[in-house]
Amino acid sequence: MLDNATYTPRLKALYKETARGALKEEFGYKNDMMIPKLDKIVLNIGCGRAAVKDSKKAKSAQADLTAIAGQKALTTVAKNSIAGFRVREGMPMGAKVTLRGDRMYEFLDRLITIAMPRIRDFRGVSGTSFDGRGNYAMGLKEHMVFPEIDFDKIDESWGMDIVIGTTAKTDAEAKALLKQFNMPFNS
Repeated sequence: MLDNATYTPRLKALYKETARGALKEEFGYKNDMMIPKLDKIVLNIGCGRAAVKDSKKAKSAQADLTAIAGQKALTTVAKNSIAGFRVREGMPMGAKVTLRGDRMYEFLDRLITIAMPRIRDFRGVSGTSFDGRGNYAMGLKEHMVFPEIDFDKIDESWGMDIVIGTTAKTDAEAKALLKQFNMPFNS
């Protein structure tokens, strides 16, 4: 579906049609290039102690993250050896993937419209998890909220980090941008 030249992701079209104009009006940008936009989304799954006991756990996490992202995930490895945790340098510890372009918009759309409503006792995401430079970070306790994951085939539930990188200069601009995409902030 992403290979079709005429296909445009829903959130990308929303950004071009309404969000850019609303942000330009709200913040009074003089130039269209000043309007913040999404830059990238980084997904990360860390296996922790499970990967130390069984190296296949990192491969399982990589396969799950690849299914969620729609793009091949990289295996992350330990940088240092830590004897107390039985971790050796170069040991696989998790997986990560960086999404850009259409895949990034598609993932954000699935996150907001499909995955977040499936989270148990969900009351919105924190409105204060910005880093001061316009990037937003959040975590999920279970990666099973994504429809790409088959409950019967998973052996373990992983937590997941999601970092949304924007070109915004301030947290207020980034929050306004994400609100245009209907990000459910609780504050």
